[in-house]
Amino acid sequence: MKKMKLCLIIFVGTMFGILNAQDLKDKDVPAIVKSAFAKKYPAVKKVSWEKEKENYEANWGGKSGEDNSVMFSPTGNFIEIVEAISIDKLPSSIAPFIAKNYNGAKIKEAGKVTDALGKHTIEVEIKGKDLIFDEKGNFIKNSKD
Repeated sequence: MKKMKLCLIIFVGTMFGILNAQDLKDKDVPAIVKSAFAKKYPAVKKVSWEKEKENYEANWGGKSGEDNSVMFSPTGNFIEIVEAISIDKLPSSIAPFIAKNYNGAKIKEAGKVTDALGKHTIEVEIKGKDLIFDEKGNFIKNSKD
């Protein structure tokens, strides 16, 4: 029975990972995407790739290799960059909002998002979901909505 439960947990975890994000080898990333990345970030040499739905995400920097992540469309169009920020640097209104609306869930990580139009937002990860705030810390949406 324990083996069956373990197999089920592994299967569900694997499927969850496949559906949400899929690690890619460099050779599996379209040349147009890699070229767009190299043109926009020429100094970055060590990068890991993931596929997020139909888009391609490049990650680099920091101890985890994910201090920065940038998203490109399959045609090489820049979508957004997320730069990791320290949780203690978040606007002061975010923690009370999470305490009130998400039962005090722990913030796992946070990032400053800049989209293709230059608009800035803040992304905070809790309980496997991303919460989006404006630069002043006002809640905008749950990315799962």
